[in-house]
Amino acid sequence: MLDSQIKNCFIAPDNQNREQVEIIFDNIIKQILNYLCNADNFPPYPPLKIFAASDFSIPEAGFSLSQIQNNLALLFQHSMNPSSSKYIGHMDSISNIYAILGEMIAAAINNNMLSLEMSPFLTQLEYALIREFCDLFGLPRTSGGVITSGGSLANLQALVVARNETLKLNNGNLTNLRQTPVILCSEIAHASVAKAAMLIGIGSENVIKITVNSNFQMDVLDLKQKVMEYFTTEYIPIAIVATAGTTVTGSIDNLSEIAAIAKEHNIWLHIDAIYGGALVFGGERRHLLNGIEFADSISFNPQKWLYVAKTSSMVLFRNFSSMVSNFRITAPYMKEQEDFINLGEITIQGSHNAEILKLWLSLLAIGKDGYHQLIEYGYVLTNICLTEIKHCDYLQLVMEPQTNICCFKIKLTNYEDDFINSKLHDYLLQNGFFVSLPRFQGQLCLRMVLLNPFSSKNVIKSCFSLIDKFYNQHHVKGN
Repeated sequence: MLDSQIKNCFIAPDNQNREQVEIIFDNIIKQILNYLCNADNFPPYPPLKIFAASDFSIPEAGFSLSQIQNNLALLFQHSMNPSSSKYIGHMDSISNIYAILGEMIAAAINNNMLSLEMSPFLTQLEYALIREFCDLFGLPRTSGGVITSGGSLANLQALVVARNETLKLNNGNLTNLRQTPVILCSEIAHASVAKAAMLIGIGSENVIKITVNSNFQMDVLDLKQKVMEYFTTEYIPIAIVATAGTTVTGSIDNLSEIAAIAKEHNIWLHIDAIYGGALVFGGERRHLLNGIEFADSISFNPQKWLYVAKTSSMVLFRNFSSMVSNFRITAPYMKEQEDFINLGEITIQGSHNAEILKLWLSLLAIGKDGYHQLIEYGYVLTNICLTEIKHCDYLQLVMEPQTNICCFKIKLTNYEDDFINSKLHDYLLQNGFFVSLPRFQGQLCLRMVLLNPFSSKNVIKSCFSLIDKFYNQHHVKGN
């Protein structure tokens, strides 16, 4: 016979242990809410504690609920805290309530997105929502796509399909190529592009970097030159990768001009809209994505500006049937379907979680108008930041933001720039604010990502008051 403690780790299908299950749920959910509802009382980024491996050892006998809660208390204490209104450093948004519940419900029903048979409702839901996002991005009715676990997988699948379509290699065999395939992208494109090139047999050294202009957008003239340079008997471009929302500055490439170049030379155009794709809900700001409708593939992450818990990503294709023919590997152990292709046959992952559920619930709860409001609020906070930066003659703005990301540097005559910006970053962290410190164009800068709906004008002004205090302290020391 199984020990009752073991059986009570599961929910009995005949209702026999409901009381014990409710006690567990009640205690754990209260603990989660006590943390999240008081997130401003915890540091946005706690000091790093190095644990011993023995702290994570597997017990011989299962822990009691109170012991498990003690371990969860450690988790909360030592975790990044994007729910804090003073966490303004990365593209890690606070999760909306329905995304959190969606993650829990997906785990509870434990359907497998491998096939229609194993996820009859959720497979249809994914196909339907992907259709809606294709429409939002302006893709034709021939389009379609899949949900992926993160943007790197979305970019990877897009470039696999681009390679196979361009080189007529639906089996992925590169051994008989006479030309070296190359990918063209901005010099500040996401690292996942180079990683994908390595994984698909092209090699990261064959990712050709295009220079950027003063707004850190891909330089279209340099792109034209590089396209001509690499259209030879030795090389063949398999894709141009444009970016709608670069990681550090949030810059959006001139998508229409890049699309025209791709069309002229018959090169696959992939647009990494992992961040900026949320602007499809941006109302009057939707024009920033003009040209995205000409893409052959688009990657987008709702886990960022749509406030869906990680991971939530998708890759869309202009020609869905072409993607299927260039990517599908049939699985004989899955029941054949007439109405829907089993998702496990057309994604990199086979068995995978129902990540579509938390996205669906988020969309139902917030709606298009709600997302428009959230995006506009991010721009309100961004403008407050810009005003503060421009009022300080010792701060240098890296670029006028196109999205809700502000990058700037402090400059003091008697200090080396990297040193003083690193000191300022640490000072803000010690005083309860987290901004990130990326190295960009060879120098450290401070980066604010204005995502949190509970960040406010007062929060932003308090942060800049600390920056001013830091400046006054070090300006006096420097002199």
